[in-house]
Amino acid sequence: MHVRVLDFNTLILDIFSQRARSFEGKIQVELAQLRHLSTRLIRGWTHLERQKGGIGLRGPGETQLETDRRLIGVRIKQLNRRLEKIRKQRTQARRSRQRHSVPVISLVGYTNAGKSTLFNQLTGSRIYAADQLFATLDPTTRKITRMQRPGPLIVDTVGFIRQLPHDLVVAFHATLEEVADADLLLHVIDVSHPEHRMQIEQVDRVLEEIGADHVPQIEVYNKIDCLEGQEARIDTDPHNQRMRAWISAEHNLGIDSLLQIVNTELEKRLPGEESVTG
Repeated sequence: MHVRVLDFNTLILDIFSQRARSFEGKIQVELAQLRHLSTRLIRGWTHLERQKGGIGLRGPGETQLETDRRLIGVRIKQLNRRLEKIRKQRTQARRSRQRHSVPVISLVGYTNAGKSTLFNQLTGSRIYAADQLFATLDPTTRKITRMQRPGPLIVDTVGFIRQLPHDLVVAFHATLEEVADADLLLHVIDVSHPEHRMQIEQVDRVLEEIGADHVPQIEVYNKIDCLEGQEARIDTDPHNQRMRAWISAEHNLGIDSLLQIVNTELEKRLPGEESVTG
């Protein structure tokens, strides 16, 4: 029996390649794969580089290595140029929203925490949501339909994971800029997961890495239906700074209370804007 063996980074990249649907998502995954491959390529050809011979002579390993590195380098430059165009388009879109004073909320969280399910509840959308790793790779932006006009926009983003490969963070930078430029973050947490505290720390670590740790956030403890006796509620810390909403996105529990504190947070930071639950 032949079994495919992958290291952690290659496994995550392989999952990403299967989940990517949009043109942008496919470019980002391919870019991350090529960057990862280029580091493995150097190690893989090391034994042949020793066959160089005397001064001025070139062994077969060195020649093939240089050829492969050049081809990978050319492709990486092509992909970077395409992503740069996408980044400029995103920047223009963000500036347009800012000119029209449209608040933006980003959903963040560990993979499989239920972000897409919550997104669907808030927007009335039917984007793909499944009990699997990285069900969402392509960012989706919609207007929150359960709030009166002018309603904020909400962005569903890629889920994070422990030891997220650096190449992926770099490749998805254009997407993650949406998080750093948001007015408010909803940090969705699978409270039923036995390691949810570790997952919270990991998400906060990635937010710091992408420069989004300054953005105000509400912690959304999701999947309370999986816990016996747990009810929907709103918590605050002793200093009334850290807000926590206990909800079940799948069963529509606590969503209205969540929207109320979203209103409160947006009104504090965007004076003059009215966002009242409908």
